[in-house]
Amino acid sequence: MKLQIAQTEGWNVFTAYGEGYVSVNAIRHTRNLVVLPDRLIPDWTQSTFETLSVADFEFLATLDTEIILLGTGNQLRFPPPELMRPLMQARKGLEVMDIQAVCRTYNVLISEGRKVAASLIFS
Repeated sequence: MKLQIAQTEGWNVFTAYGEGYVSVNAIRHTRNLVVLPDRLIPDWTQSTFETLSVADFEFLATLDTEIILLGTGNQLRFPPPELMRPLMQARKGLEVMDIQAVCRTYNVLISEGRKVAASLIFS
């Protein structure tokens, strides 16, 4: 059986990442960002990881996705459970990772046709 990765042409994909930045379709971003296959939401929150609020997660719950990947900077950090309640109520999956892992996972999931969003916190 021959397997082929689905085409991602016309979709937002991560093309690079490094210390303090990611590139989406070869455009560099250094501030908090949500990446969806068909659009970008720059500065989706002004929060740092330590100041994330329920409102930040309420916004993520409104996105037309099945799963949200939360990139918590260069290290894996889990937000308090009470912040994730809006996603649970909206029946959205949440995976928490460092930003580099989010970039790789997001690209794989959209190539599979999944409805995914990558939300990145740079601080």
